[in-house]
Amino acid sequence: MTSTDDLALDPAVDLAVARLVDEFRPRLRPQVVGNVVRSCRRDLSGVPATALPELVERLARTRLESVS
Repeated sequence: MTSTDDLALDPAVDLAVARLVDEFRPRLRPQVVGNVVRSCRRDLSGVPATALPELVERLARTRLESVS
C-alpha cells in the first residue's frame, strides 16, 4: 500500500500535477488536479515503478477530462 509520505516524495506525481495543471487550468482548480493525480497514483500502487509516471498521468488525464 502507498502511504501519503510516499506520494509526497514521488517526483512522477509532482511532474504529472504540473503538466496537468497547465493543461486543465481554465477548467479546473490546481487543487482538484492534484487530488486526482494523487488518487490515480494510489489506485496504481501495484503497477511496476517504471510504468508509473506514464500510467499515472494518462489515468489522471482521462479522469480530469470526464469531469471538465
